[in-house]
Amino acid sequence: MEFIPGPAVTRVLCADCGTPIVPNSANLCVACLRNTVDITEGIPKQSSVSFCRNCERFLSPPQAWILARPESQELLALCLKRLKGLNKVRLTEAHFIWTEPHSRRLRVSLTIQKEVLASTILEQVFEIEYLVHNTQCPDCTRLAAKNTWKALVQVRQKVAHKRTFLFLEQLILKHGAQKDTVSVKEVRDGLDFFYSQRSHAIKMVEFLSGVVPVRTKGSEQLLSMDTHSNTANYKFTYSVEIAPICKDDLVCIPPKQARTLSNISPLTICTRVGASFQLLDVNTLQSVEVNSQIFWRSPFSALAGVTDLVEFTVLDVEPVGTSRGRWVLADAQVALAGAFRSHTGNHTNSETVVDYETTAESTQIFHTRTHLGAILQPGDTAMGYYLTSSNFNSDDFAKLSPDRTPDVVLVKKAYPNRRKKNKARPWKLRSIAKEEGEEGETGGGRGVVGRMGGRDQKKVDEDYELFLRDLEEDPELRGAVNLYKVQDVKMKEGRDGNQRRRNGQYGMDVDEEEHGPEGTTMNGEEEEEEPDFPEVGLDELLEDFDEMTLQEAA
Repeated sequence: MEFIPGPAVTRVLCADCGTPIVPNSANLCVACLRNTVDITEGIPKQSSVSFCRNCERFLSPPQAWILARPESQELLALCLKRLKGLNKVRLTEAHFIWTEPHSRRLRVSLTIQKEVLASTILEQVFEIEYLVHNTQCPDCTRLAAKNTWKALVQVRQKVAHKRTFLFLEQLILKHGAQKDTVSVKEVRDGLDFFYSQRSHAIKMVEFLSGVVPVRTKGSEQLLSMDTHSNTANYKFTYSVEIAPICKDDLVCIPPKQARTLSNISPLTICTRVGASFQLLDVNTLQSVEVNSQIFWRSPFSALAGVTDLVEFTVLDVEPVGTSRGRWVLADAQVALAGAFRSHTGNHTNSETVVDYETTAESTQIFHTRTHLGAILQPGDTAMGYYLTSSNFNSDDFAKLSPDRTPDVVLVKKAYPNRRKKNKARPWKLRSIAKEEGEEGETGGGRGVVGRMGGRDQKKVDEDYELFLRDLEEDPELRGAVNLYKVQDVKMKEGRDGNQRRRNGQYGMDVDEEEHGPEGTTMNGEEEEEEPDFPEVGLDELLEDFDEMTLQEAA
């Protein structure tokens, strides 16, 4: 094959240094062209960014504060936005250059292009150094100062326990409703949420109206007013009252109101609480939904709560054939727990031991109708209200016919043997920790409920244990909150004078009996664990990621 040479390349000498180059419009080599023309002129080589150390946000001029992680695209866009003169060149590449975190410096490498002289494009790489200035954003400034809130949401519920607020705390965490809260303070009958803007408080009120039956009322207080510009500064307060009806409460509806609610029997139990609460007649399985508008039009209170529940032993259960959803109507025979148990031996427990055989009604067998026909079996233990020995201060209950008032109202199945076992829970909860001296959206401790301490602390601990038991036994309630896996569970055992054992941070707080050899109690009876004890499945638990400032709830 014959070799054909290519066309000859004509070269000229650079006008400054004399280096042979390919001809161009400037007749200059690249080095001399860069020395002659600086395309980075007008772009500052040093700049600064403002950083809030409390909330870890950067200032995006003029007034916005954004959250950006180190060497992220958001932070790079913020740095480029602060540069002047970039609109005159073409930016082809930008990336961070690693620096020590404590140096308070950010280094960014830029590659730009610009047309110089005629039809000549010059590309140049250079670095820009940013100095990080520590400052405080307006939100953190108001948080650091005292009593600088703009809006307040007062949440109250007039009940003797805190389980509603423990559940409400988990709902707030799951839906992220606490992100705009400046601080949270516990008061006697509820919680106070403080906000820096009125719109944030209104958003919280709307959230509460969608998860619990409430009624709200708003007020405003004039702080200052400028008559020349016709502007005023107000503080806004929103009062949110939650209906005093909780799950598993015994409720006696006023007869006149019961007739308007599908003519349901006045004596009911509460089976579910949401934006409205559901009342169930255990004798007929008739249920009714009571929303906040109907309830607050003619409010009523509960006859008894979960602290008034009595333990019964199920002797016989016979379904009658009526069912509705998960409830099955059945006739049951029950007796007081321990009614047929002989108490012998010395009792070292400091609490009073009741001898049921010496009482008149101890060995009596009660016939009742229950909605737990699909759950209870002979030999099980159930919790219910013992109406025969109860004295209620209620005119509506006194108007009920004695023939239609049952002796016992069963509410739920109990697991006393499992509660006596020293077993840790494989899950845990989060808690809100926004009080004075704490940073972040969540923190350690029990949360905002139970921080007042004092003589009510023991009562709050008992309410927290009952709340955890409700989560274990009710799958529908577990679906409304987030449960997290426990990686390492270390049990810390300790006893007080009443032989109450607290099983560590995630253990069950139970009362124990003295056990004899071979797993028997001191009275010689064997304790078998209930086989149908509700277990929380692994598919219901979330991984415990330490993001932001999330801490564990004690």
